[in-house]
This record gives sequence, C-alpha cells and structure tokens, in this order.
Amino acid sequence: MARKPQTPDFSRRQIISAGAAASLALPLGSALAQQAEGQPLLGNPALPELPGERMRWAIVGLGTFAVGQVIPGFADARQSRMTSFVSGNPDKARMLGARYGVSRFYDYDNYDSIADDPEIDCVYIVLPVGLHAEYTIRALEAGKHVLCEKPMASTSAECEAMLAAARANSRTLGVAYRVHFEPNNMNVLQRVNNGDLGAMRFVSADHGFNANPDWPPHKWRLEKALAGGGSMYDIGIYGLNTSLMMLPDDTPEAVSAHYSTPANDPRFTEVEGGLDWRVRMASGITVQGSSSYCWSPYVSRQRYFGSEASVEMNPATTYYDNRIVFEGSGEPPRAYTAGNPITQFAAQLDGFSAAARAGEQHRTPGEMGLRDIRLIEAMYRSADAGGALVAL
Repeated sequence: MARKPQTPDFSRRQIISAGAAASLALPLGSALAQQAEGQPLLGNPALPELPGERMRWAIVGLGTFAVGQVIPGFADARQSRMTSFVSGNPDKARMLGARYGVSRFYDYDNYDSIADDPEIDCVYIVLPVGLHAEYTIRALEAGKHVLCEKPMASTSAECEAMLAAARANSRTLGVAYRVHFEPNNMNVLQRVNNGDLGAMRFVSADHGFNANPDWPPHKWRLEKALAGGGSMYDIGIYGLNTSLMMLPDDTPEAVSAHYSTPANDPRFTEVEGGLDWRVRMASGITVQGSSSYCWSPYVSRQRYFGSEASVEMNPATTYYDNRIVFEGSGEPPRAYTAGNPITQFAAQLDGFSAAARAGEQHRTPGEMGLRDIRLIEAMYRSADAGGALVAL
C-alpha cells in the first residue's frame, strides 16, 4: 500500500518567524506597496443610500411610543431620515432635536405650513387615535406622504375620508402595522406560504395588559374621544391584523363577539375593557381571539394550526422579544427566534420610504386599516346584540 505523504509539522512560531524573515528580505518600499494594494469589488453589494438621498420625515406627536420606539428606529434606517418634529411641547421638541440632529420644528397651530417645507417628504402620525384622521388629511393636503399609527382612525367613515384625501392628492397612505416587518412573524408567514403547516385549519390570538388610568400613556386610551374604542382598538387589533396576515388568500365573511369587561370597573365607563371575538373565513376556518385591558402580566400570543404542523408565538408582537415554537412532522417542539424584533421599526420606515418614492402601494396600505376598523365595528355590533353573527 502506498504511503500517504506526510505534511511538514510547522509550529505557529516557525510560520510567524518565516514570514517575518521574508518581509525583512524585501526592500522597504516594496513591502509597503504590497500592503497597500487594493482589491476588486466582488459582486453587487446593496449599499446604503447617502443621507441627502433619503426620504425626509416629520414626526407628529412626541409621546412615549414615538420617543421610545419610532425615533430610535431611524438610526438603522437606510432610506429614511428625520428632519422635523411637530409637537405641542416646544421644549421637548428642541431637546430631542438637539439629541437627534433635527432642527425644524412645528406646533399644532402652524402645522399646515409644512406644505411649504421642501425638507419634508413623509409624515408619521403618532398621535392618539381620535386625532389620526384630522392630522393625516391635513398632511396629505399639504402634499406629503403619510404613515399613520394603528388603528387607522376612530371610525370607518374617517378611514374612508383619509383614503379619499390620499387619492385626491396623489400621495401614499400607509398604516403602521409594524408586525409585517418583524423578522419572526415574517419567518412564520414564510412557513405558512411554503406549506410547512399544511392547510391552515385554525388561528387564535390573545392580546392584553392591565390598564393603569393614572399613567398618562394609558389614561387617554380609556377616553373614547381620543381612543376611538377600547382594548380591541388598541391591543386586540394586533391579533386580528396579524392573524389575517397569515391568511393572505382568505377573506372574512362574518364575525361574532362578546364583551368581557369586568362588572363595575370604574376604568371602563367609556370604552370596553375586554372583547372575545371570532371571525369566520370564506375557506371555512375560524380565527378566534381576545383582547383585554384587565390582564396581568402583558399577553401577546398567536397560535396557528395546520393539517401537518402548528406554530405558537409567545410573545408574538412585542418590540424586543418574540419567540417561535414549531411542532409537526412527528418531531418534538422546536423553539427558535428568526431575528431581532427591534429591526421592525427601521424596516417599516424604509419600506414606506421606498413605496412613497416609487409611487407604489405600501405593504400595509390605508385599505388594510379600513378593513380592520370595519371588522372591529362589526364585532361591536355583534357584542351589542349579545353575540349575534354579523355578516360582512
């Protein structure tokens, strides 16, 4: 049998020493020239746009969510940059402006003058729901593209007026359903579309938290004029919208619902504290969910059941920590994460910037926001009628 040639057994020190000796043997200029030699560009890398070429954004409303999530999202954006703040608190606006390099400021009295500002392409409405329609329409009439926080508005009539303003001014209108840009939910959507779960059979969604009326970010949510509705508008809409995202080829046909507000709870004199709901889809499957302002701890859970496998996300729609458990094909449950949830904010901003620049429909357009408000209105009608089935 032929013997395999032996590889010389050089030590790490011998290799380093040999390299050092070789470099000393070269003229000094030759060694430096060799080190400075450039390399060709390989492939076609996707380079970030220069700051001056990014779409320019005004943030309207500097509350907890805007300051804690939306504004930091611009740090990782590649097609979007902040240029303006609109706030009723000039000191807060200027303090944040100094921190983030924003130098253009508006208040709610001179808001319409953004029409004359060439440094604003897009407006992000981060106000309480009751103000969405007014400030969205005014921004559209000022010639700006608008991304509006969810839910889109207080009523379907307001949503329709917002869409009409977008059409009349040839502007892009989107609703900030950030979950459509969250990597873990996108992973589950890909699994659904690939058939990893088989045919979809059932979806459930539970979302809620314990509302604190003494905390300003919760207080306005308990006032119908500002909130539009109760827990279903604010937290339950995540479950509804995300469930329908996973059923792209299906259509809601009817809904039913029951209020689950605790009796005599003083927090809920204007809006519902909880809602248990069902949506019957054209395919015959059911989407079932619940929303609540009375749960502790915070709950954000989505479950998808197919003919071959199932997925549970718990948490499902949070800012920082979404997790997936996949079970099927006779294998034990497998837990994993598919990406950092915090990237959803930059991805949503850049997705809207790209759509607005191209004159295309955003991934989560105003029409989607209108659909969801119509569904919730139908749920309220059902609950008011003791859970009667309401056809859509």
